[in-house]
Amino acid sequence: MTKEKRALEIIDRLKKEYPDADCTLDYDQAWKLLVSVRLAAQCTDARVNIVVEKLYDKYPDVQALAEASVEEIEAIVKPCGLGHSKARDISACMRILRDQYGGKVPDDFDALLKLPGVGRKSANLIMGDVFGKPAIVTDTHCIRLTNRMGLVDNIKDPKKVEMALWKIIPPEEGSDFCHRLVYHGRDVCTARTKPHCERCCLSDICEKNGVEG
Repeated sequence: MTKEKRALEIIDRLKKEYPDADCTLDYDQAWKLLVSVRLAAQCTDARVNIVVEKLYDKYPDVQALAEASVEEIEAIVKPCGLGHSKARDISACMRILRDQYGGKVPDDFDALLKLPGVGRKSANLIMGDVFGKPAIVTDTHCIRLTNRMGLVDNIKDPKKVEMALWKIIPPEEGSDFCHRLVYHGRDVCTARTKPHCERCCLSDICEKNGVEG
C-alpha cells in the first residue's frame, strides 16, 4: 500500500470513528484561539479552557487585553505554566492586532508567523479552524501517530512532518484529519501507555503492526 493510499484509507476510517472531531480549545472569536493556542504550549487544553474564562471576563476584547500589563496577564495565566513568557507574547500579540490589524486576526499564514509566540503549528490551526483554509497541525499526536502508521518515516521535526504530509494528504482534509489524530491519540494510540491496538480501527493497515508500506 502506497503512502497516498494508506493516507486516504486512514482519513476515511477516522472520519467514521470521530465524525464530530474539532478543536479541543474553546473559543468563539479568532483572537481567543490565538491566546489559547499560546497558553496550550506544555499545558493541557482542558486547563487552558478553564484559565481563559477568567482572562476573558476581565479583558473581553483585543483592546482591553492590549492595554493590560504583562504582570496582570501573567497573574491569571500562571496556572498554564511558563506564565511570564506566555503573558509577554500575548500582550505583544494583542498590541499588534490592535495597532496593525484593527483588532482582527490576519488570514495570511506568513503574517501569523510574524506574531509573537506564533509558530507553524499555531498558524496552521488558525488558518484551518478560523478561516477554513488548508492546514496541517503537527502537534505531538500528529507526529507520533503518523510515524506509527507509516505515513512519515521516522521524522520527528514538526516542519518536516508537515511538509511530508502535504504531499499525501488532500489539502481540504488536512485540518480535520489532524483534529481526529488528537482524539485517536488520546483514546487509542496513546503515548504514555501501550497503544490499544486491539480496539484500533486502523490496526490492519498500521505499519506498527507489520503492515508493509
